[in-house]
Amino acid sequence: MQEEALVSVIMPAYNAEKYIAAAIESVLSQDVLLELFVIDDCSTDRTAAIAARYTNEKKVILLRNEQNLGVAESRNRGIRHASGKYIAFLDADDWWAQGKLKLQCRLLEETGQVLCCTGRELMNPDGTSQGKTIGVPEEITYSMLLRTNRIACSSVVMRAEAAREFYMCHDELHEDYILWLQVLSKYGAACGVNEPLLKSRMSRGGKSRNKLKSARMQFGVYRYMGFGTLRSCYYFLMYMFHGVLKYL
Repeated sequence: MQEEALVSVIMPAYNAEKYIAAAIESVLSQDVLLELFVIDDCSTDRTAAIAARYTNEKKVILLRNEQNLGVAESRNRGIRHASGKYIAFLDADDWWAQGKLKLQCRLLEETGQVLCCTGRELMNPDGTSQGKTIGVPEEITYSMLLRTNRIACSSVVMRAEAAREFYMCHDELHEDYILWLQVLSKYGAACGVNEPLLKSRMSRGGKSRNKLKSARMQFGVYRYMGFGTLRSCYYFLMYMFHGVLKYL
């Protein structure tokens, strides 16, 4: 890197040949100094070959896992290689609006908070809009986050030291949600940009698309965080209530 990156972007990818070019190009269009780590998790399609086309940009680094590690450990591998002050996450089937990273980095500097997220626009698998946006509050507290996960992983920019303090774990649960809870339980509130700067593709294969499975994972998160059965049930009911409101 000729200039030090302000933001290290972490993009895990598995069989994402249809979408990964759009995701990478949305990163390269951002107006901040950055580096992009694409972590190919043993794809069987042309994902790695497509990502490799961008490595001559010098700011794009392709890492190929020798065995399938899952999304949490793939992101962790990127975090361990990152040199930026901030870490941003982007899934290979999502993309960003221009100016997203610059706005979030400025807000993090102004507020002194360690994590920033944005609103999102829900997209069909073909990239057309569903006509639905999901906003975020300007401030998200730990208590608010327990009731519903307001933080979309692909919208997050966070301080690198906070990401390295906890890393991600438990692919079988909501690995990103666990990280946000751990970070906010220590550092307090996150800040939000209530603009749909994330374009979130609702891919048919996403694990959160299976609502029953997602609900089981949500309850598992509360148990992992050390909550007893009654407290877990309380927050699970809050999660169900807010989930209905979110998608109405």
